Amino acid sequence: MVDIEAIQIPASFDPFSEAEDLLAGRGGGATDNNVHIRVQQRNGKKCLTTVQGLKTVHSYDKILKALKKQFCCNGNIVQDKELGRVIQLQGDQRKNVSTFLIQSGLMKKDQIKLHGF
Repeated sequence: MVDIEAIQIPASFDPFSEAEDLLAGRGGGATDNNVHIRVQQRNGKKCLTTVQGLKTVHSYDKILKALKKQFCCNGNIVQDKELGRVIQLQGDQRKNVSTFLIQSGLMKKDQIKLHGF
């Protein structure tokens, strides 16, 4: 006979658990000066890249326009209650966005955190 209480069911993978830790104050929160670039799986092979944590002094519209033009993808800006303004891009653009932010001088290499599979 198997003891039901002894069986541990693994929890599902949450790609945004690190963001929840930051918001809860376990990893820096609002004082965190890092830009978080994540990839999120959609249907099939489709995925979505999110850029979170850019400083408010930067023009999100100009950054989005430059990213869309350089990487030939679509994107938009989403206003989130907890995370603030988040840039969303089609496809897996993590490395492209990080090199763009470094080369344009908006961020330093140690300020960018890449997340995802």
